[in-house]
Amino acid sequence: MKRLAVFCGSRDGNNKLYKKDSKELGRLLAEQNIELVYGGAMVGLMGSVAEGVLENGGNVIGVIPEKLKTVEIMHPGLTKLHVVNTMHERKAMMAELSDAFVALPGGAGTLEEWFEVFTWAQIGYHWKPCALLNTNGYYTPLIDLFDHMISEGFADPHYKDGIIIDDRPKLLIEQLKQYK
Repeated sequence: MKRLAVFCGSRDGNNKLYKKDSKELGRLLAEQNIELVYGGAMVGLMGSVAEGVLENGGNVIGVIPEKLKTVEIMHPGLTKLHVVNTMHERKAMMAELSDAFVALPGGAGTLEEWFEVFTWAQIGYHWKPCALLNTNGYYTPLIDLFDHMISEGFADPHYKDGIIIDDRPKLLIEQLKQYK
């Protein structure tokens, strides 16, 4: 795994663990020479994960739509920044550049971006691992929803089994690196 796409909030959230874990994930990526691919902003958890990489000598590739350059406050210190026209272009470029995907806590945009690449994996557009960093149990309700979808006959169990889930950044990265 050379590049990891991270989808996460443009806000810090209400629990300090979210920011701590995002910065820790960034530090670990830099230490393991894994490049970060993310949305290009300097605010919220997006900014924290990028800073965690940059402060430890790693490389960060941002992909931001023109419309969000000021809304998400584009990060000025990235290794590389791609400015694209639309969110569709952003997601396609992030997917193309990345070897794996992880969602940190975030809102609807985070979920939408992660679910798109997860769905692509289910239908065979790629075979890259998809993961959730379950800091402070943030994604536990979503995991419960997966179980409900399975029990109601709307999803096969192997799809949920294919998601890497951990609440510790270090162990999550180790599992992603071992994915085959």
